[in-house]
Amino acid sequence: MTPGETTGSWDNALEAKQEDFEAWGMNARCSAPASHPRTVGELNGALTATRNAGTSAGLRGAGCSYGDAALNTDGCIVDFRHWNRIVSFDEQTGVMVAEPGVTIEQVWHEALPHGWWPPVVPGTMFPTLGGCLAMNIHGKNNFQAGTIGRHVRSFDLMLADGTVKTCSEEANKDLFHAAIGGFGMLGAFTRIELQLKQVHSGDLEVQGTACANLTEMVAHFEEHWETCDYLVGWVDAFGGGRGLIHQAWYPGQGVDTNTAATLQRSHQELPPRFLGFIPRSWMWCGMWCFMHKPGMRFVNAIKYRLGRRQSGRARYRQPLVGFSFLLDYVPHWKYAYKPGAFIQYQAFVPERNAIATFEAQLRLCKEHGIIPFLGVLKKHLPDPFLMTHAVNGYSLALDLPLARGGRNRVWKLAHAMDDVVLDAGGRFYLAKDSTLTPEGFKTAYPPENLARFLELKRALDPDGLFQTDLSRRLLEPLG
Repeated sequence: MTPGETTGSWDNALEAKQEDFEAWGMNARCSAPASHPRTVGELNGALTATRNAGTSAGLRGAGCSYGDAALNTDGCIVDFRHWNRIVSFDEQTGVMVAEPGVTIEQVWHEALPHGWWPPVVPGTMFPTLGGCLAMNIHGKNNFQAGTIGRHVRSFDLMLADGTVKTCSEEANKDLFHAAIGGFGMLGAFTRIELQLKQVHSGDLEVQGTACANLTEMVAHFEEHWETCDYLVGWVDAFGGGRGLIHQAWYPGQGVDTNTAATLQRSHQELPPRFLGFIPRSWMWCGMWCFMHKPGMRFVNAIKYRLGRRQSGRARYRQPLVGFSFLLDYVPHWKYAYKPGAFIQYQAFVPERNAIATFEAQLRLCKEHGIIPFLGVLKKHLPDPFLMTHAVNGYSLALDLPLARGGRNRVWKLAHAMDDVVLDAGGRFYLAKDSTLTPEGFKTAYPPENLARFLELKRALDPDGLFQTDLSRRLLEPLG
């Protein structure tokens, strides 16, 4: 395939079918012509048509970004969901080669029966690998495993002119570290080679601990992070920052005496019914009754009290899927926020400033009268990727309800929290962001990193073919 060749089913960007797209947090949406490539040739044709039409291409996987990262109001959408074949999987080495639309769910379905697990997963199994690389996702094991980029052996990237570059730690190293975490601005992933993690059980050993405040939570993390595989903290913002920590360990070889069964999909699949008779697909309707301040204050208080009763007890077994993908227990749980929406505000702060920063954020929430319905604390390691969000410290993710007509109040709160985070040397996660300003974006990253990224963008995509609503909000004002 030569640069500019238009082989593919999408011959005219302006005549493509108009489709509606929505942010995962339901807080932004767009209508745009969309292509659905399944091959390198079809992708090249879609990009060529877009370029010839004088418009832009926004790359979209499963649309799991909370904000406007996968929307393109002023251009076209390239949707990768149907380009989703696992090309090869080596059962001996755990190396998988996949197309960009393959989901985390597909990865574990293929690999787990053979004793392999995705090395890094988000809170849901439905994002595509292309989207995961574009945002350089992290998980509950970031303090041990780092971001997903650390486990990528190589990838192929189609640039704006249609050429394809193979990138790795050895080949095109600069582009390798810029495209991972580059939020789809430098090119489109067309092939991904990922190293999976070997596991000796389909279960994890899990233990819960209750903590009275953020100081106790961080102290627990610092005491235990070197000896466990996963750590995650649930934070009760209504309770002033008290919370529950769950830490988990991979069982060693020979510990699980029923490995053949626990590695099977049948052991991992989430139950179709709650309490044995309520369909999971109905559960968000029940949640809807509590999606207000008094209701969530009550739910959080009950959760904490039950957690305290279980605190410090012996480890228990939990399937990898059940521990990893809590968001998937209730299909469409976000609908409980309707008729409004929500944003997730996630800040990453160096360890020395984490507690003070997060406590200040919770105070600001109280002052603004917008209490987060959910808070999640994680520990992180830095990584070598150019636009990484990760720091040597902690992150706090806060789910902020967005009632109809309440956008200005929430954005005002977010900007006030931005000031606190930036003063502490913090960063932000673009897969979650909805509110960051160009000035905040510029301040959050080392000047040399941002300058190099902009230099690559100008060199590889001089006409700005790859754009999204997020890039126009944050990147375009910086030139």
